[in-house]
Amino acid sequence: MAIMAGVPKTPGPGQVPPAHLRVTNQDREHVVEHVKTAYAEGRFDKLEFDDRLERAMTARTHGDLMPIMTELYGAQAAPRLAPLPPPVRPERAPESNERLGAAVGHLLMVVGIPIVGPLILLLTGGKTSPYIRRQALEALNFQITVVGATVLLPFTVIGVVLLPVLWVAAVVLAIVGGLSSLTEGNFRYPLTLRLVK
Repeated sequence: MAIMAGVPKTPGPGQVPPAHLRVTNQDREHVVEHVKTAYAEGRFDKLEFDDRLERAMTARTHGDLMPIMTELYGAQAAPRLAPLPPPVRPERAPESNERLGAAVGHLLMVVGIPIVGPLILLLTGGKTSPYIRRQALEALNFQITVVGATVLLPFTVIGVVLLPVLWVAAVVLAIVGGLSSLTEGNFRYPLTLRLVK
């Protein structure tokens, strides 16, 4: 397969990225750790430490970071920067039946079937669809949180007053979650204990 001219190749594992390539926060932190270690070993004074630390934290390209590593270890012994992660493969868009299944997981709470609905979806459709699994987990954790709060709130006077408000808010959020699932959204409930992973 021919490579188009002018298109830079992604470095493989163990290779040094091109000097013009922009660095990530992880690359900067990697070099900062080496600078801290060298300072702790007494290899340079506080002024030199501050200088190298500032250069590492403000580096924009690999060409900015490599001189720091060369100063620490020499040209031959400088550890390589962490290899670039492989490109993330975009997840395919959920199909209409997946969106409908995910919406059902949220909306079953509205008809009075909390916890059981998303649990069934998680154990069935969640095995074949990452989208259904993610939404069923979110709905399940939210519904467990609401049911848990329903059991605990009546032990306080203010809890008895808050209970109807909690359920009205839970129904509204479940409807929003269901509608969001129908439009391929990744809805996240607020104030939810995510006990099930």
